[in-house]
Amino acid sequence: PVDGVLGDDARSELDQLMTGTPLGAAIASMKIWSPSGTILYSPNPDLVGRGFNIGDDLRRAFDGEIVSSISSLDEPENAYERQRWDSLIETYAPVRGDRAGQVIAVNEFYQLPGALIAEIRDAERRSWALVGFATLVMYLVLVGMVRRASTTIDVQRDDLVGHVDQLRTAAQENRRLQSRVGRAAARATTLNEKFLRRLSSDIHDGPAQDVALALLRIDHIDNGLGPEPNEAHDDVTRIRAALVSALEDLRAITHGLHAPDVAGVSPCDAARRAVNDLTRIVDSDVVFDCDETRVPGPLPVNIAVYRVVQESLTNSLKYADATTRSVRVGVVDRVVEISIEDDGQGIEGEIDWDGATLGLAGMRERVELLGGTFSVDTGSGHGTIVTARIPLENGVVDV
Repeated sequence: PVDGVLGDDARSELDQLMTGTPLGAAIASMKIWSPSGTILYSPNPDLVGRGFNIGDDLRRAFDGEIVSSISSLDEPENAYERQRWDSLIETYAPVRGDRAGQVIAVNEFYQLPGALIAEIRDAERRSWALVGFATLVMYLVLVGMVRRASTTIDVQRDDLVGHVDQLRTAAQENRRLQSRVGRAAARATTLNEKFLRRLSSDIHDGPAQDVALALLRIDHIDNGLGPEPNEAHDDVTRIRAALVSALEDLRAITHGLHAPDVAGVSPCDAARRAVNDLTRIVDSDVVFDCDETRVPGPLPVNIAVYRVVQESLTNSLKYADATTRSVRVGVVDRVVEISIEDDGQGIEGEIDWDGATLGLAGMRERVELLGGTFSVDTGSGHGTIVTARIPLENGVVDV
């Protein structure tokens, strides 16, 4: 029957199935439901023929699905099972009729969850074992990678320390050699200046005196030729003019070679002496500015300052056709900075240092020998600025 109670024979057969077969041993309890929600069969006779609300799982089973879940046995129809178990695996299976496969009832049976729980726990243990093994493998791989990286870092650190030591040694040697070169350059500058001074004295005392004596003898010879003009008078006049010109040139050369004593003065005073020496000879105004304290400078530095100012002003007077000239000297971070500027016609094109005049090349050489820098900013029509930077200690000036 569909909505009635099973007959005694059917119930007897189901009871026998639940108690005397392997299926009964595997199933803890069973119910058969009619489509109206009436229990057609249950091991608990009190439930047979009673109707209950159709829950979601039971409704899905009447729709043709097989539904299974772990039940806590809280539903009213599970009073019999609740007395014996705390939870069971509850499965709804549709029962279909002969015609068109229509669901005519639902078989609800219960299984003990112990086997499922054991399988779940076993699966958990296998999962945790797999996770632990994978973690161990990853840990060993990471340890190996870290160890190799650490070894590589140690090797690279040792190499770096070795390179640093080599660089430190090379830097110390470079500073030592640089100091020796600086001292040698300073000595060369001083010796060169002494040589020029001696050369100036030798020219003054030798050829210049001889030319002056020759002029006196020429005048004596000219007086002995008589008052009448003749060819001899003309020759004597030409010889006198040549000797006068030669004497003037010799005096100019000796003046240029001879530097005043600039030992024990400041670079500012050395530059001022160069300006004063030039303006005494040439009637020209030079604006002079100095913003350094009057601390005595090394003799090679003072000589280089004097020569740079002297040569720059001489070039300006000879070639620049300028109306104003200025000299500025200062000391910044133990470096003497010199700037000589005029508003003359300047130099057209770039300066070819390989073919530069002896004066420009000489100034640059003096400054660079002392570890300094030298530059000329010029151009046709906008004047010239000569700039030199010379360290008070032997070394290289940062540009």
